[in-house]
Amino acid sequence: MNKKFWYIVTASLFTIAGCQSGATEDEEALYKKNGNTINVSERNEIYNEEDMTDNRGKSRYGFVRHQKSSTGNNANLYQKIATFDREKAADTISRLAVAIPNINDVATLVTDEEVLIGYKTDADNRMEAADQVKRTAMSVIPRYYHVYVTDNPQIMQDIENYSTVGSTTPNIEQSIENTIRDMLKSPQGRKMSDGEDANGEMKNELNDPIDGDVKNRSSMEHQLKD
Repeated sequence: MNKKFWYIVTASLFTIAGCQSGATEDEEALYKKNGNTINVSERNEIYNEEDMTDNRGKSRYGFVRHQKSSTGNNANLYQKIATFDREKAADTISRLAVAIPNINDVATLVTDEEVLIGYKTDADNRMEAADQVKRTAMSVIPRYYHVYVTDNPQIMQDIENYSTVGSTTPNIEQSIENTIRDMLKSPQGRKMSDGEDANGEMKNELNDPIDGDVKNRSSMEHQLKD
């Protein structure tokens, strides 16, 4: 009986070790740099740090259930809430957008509430190209984000220059506001819905301290010129 028991345990350990080795090799193959990625330091998924495949390597659904603690102490739960990985989001948006026909180069910046995308295209219909790039980004980021796009190569370089700064950089908000103003001169695609404009902004939106002011001032400037 004991010999049979230890045989089963030993076989199980070898099986587990083999699975772990295979998972490591698969992970390295999946996340190995291919030379096409620029300035991406994180290789985890946008929201989840755990492997989302089953023991056969197949993608599985994500499901989590939480119940409020009877003691009212949920500090540990709050500490484990997933954070939004901006750099991974920028990487995902750029990868998806560059797969769109006639979109050949994409630079994406994800800030606290905005996504700025510069791209190169040989599409005849600039409005349609802008709409496709914008909606691709909208499918990736949280819905409160606003997305701005441009096919102006000079502004694309400006967007890339922001990769070395952060939200605490002096005067960064004013600089991004100026960039957004320039981006609005390029096609932004169709409005997202009856209640949202082309950039995903709603009328009288509360979380719109930067780009709302940009659009208001731009509108006033056009009226003064007219």
